[in-house]
Amino acid sequence: MAAIYKKEFRGFMTSMVGYVFIAFLLVVSGIYYTAYHLQGAYPKFSYTLQSVLFVFLIAVPVLSMRVLAEERKQKTDQLLLTSPVSVAGIVMGKYLALVSVFGIAAAVLAVYPLILTQFGTISMAESYTALFGFFLMGSCYLSIGLYLSSVTESQVIAAVLTFLFLFVCYVIEGIASFFPETSSASFYTMVVLVLAAACVIYYMVHQAVITIAIAVCLEAALVVLYLVNASFYESLIQELLGVLDITEHFTEFCSGILDVTGIIYYLTVIGVFLFLTVQSIQKRRWS
Repeated sequence: MAAIYKKEFRGFMTSMVGYVFIAFLLVVSGIYYTAYHLQGAYPKFSYTLQSVLFVFLIAVPVLSMRVLAEERKQKTDQLLLTSPVSVAGIVMGKYLALVSVFGIAAAVLAVYPLILTQFGTISMAESYTALFGFFLMGSCYLSIGLYLSSVTESQVIAAVLTFLFLFVCYVIEGIASFFPETSSASFYTMVVLVLAAACVIYYMVHQAVITIAIAVCLEAALVVLYLVNASFYESLIQELLGVLDITEHFTEFCSGILDVTGIIYYLTVIGVFLFLTVQSIQKRRWS
């Protein structure tokens, strides 16, 4: 794993990709920092971090798009898969390289609160708690980008998929507001989602009988649950979509609260997408 990490990190630091990512993040945050704090004299550094979250929509796809997609396109992934390093070690090495590049930008951002102390009194605990949450959320986004890079050999497609996924997560609160909170609306939406999930399952396994059996069982379970306890479906769609609201937990960090629930949430999302990345590579390895 260490060899994979060194190779990837060196690759980022000897090409423009890593520097573009760091520069873009720091330039945008520097603009907001100057406007809010140096000119506006606003004492909360978390306000800048909240304002630059949209940068991840562009920066993360640029940084992560080539990590696995390029290996697949150049056929060098076969060399990796036949090496003595496990697939999990390969994925972790590449992911830690991504996080290290992001960590350089976060380390520079850590200097910003110290500059503010020269002009007044600010809460250092609140500032660095917000920065910690910012780092966790960025690491979470990078795990998503790594996974989507593993499902295609095109860097462009990987970047577009990552952007679309992160954009949906970014506006998920607004999307949830479009759905009625009534039981019937949630029930019909779940029925459609099960059918969509069945299509995905069929695409993955290519077994019509298994797919139909799973779909029928799930649809039957939805109907029975609706007939027995319709109130269960009230606001269900809003709750399910809330799971994708990655920025929601960051709000607690911005308030100076070291939110244990948020830490567990971000680490869980990271773990899930790293696991999916490993499975994606394993499937291609044995196919």
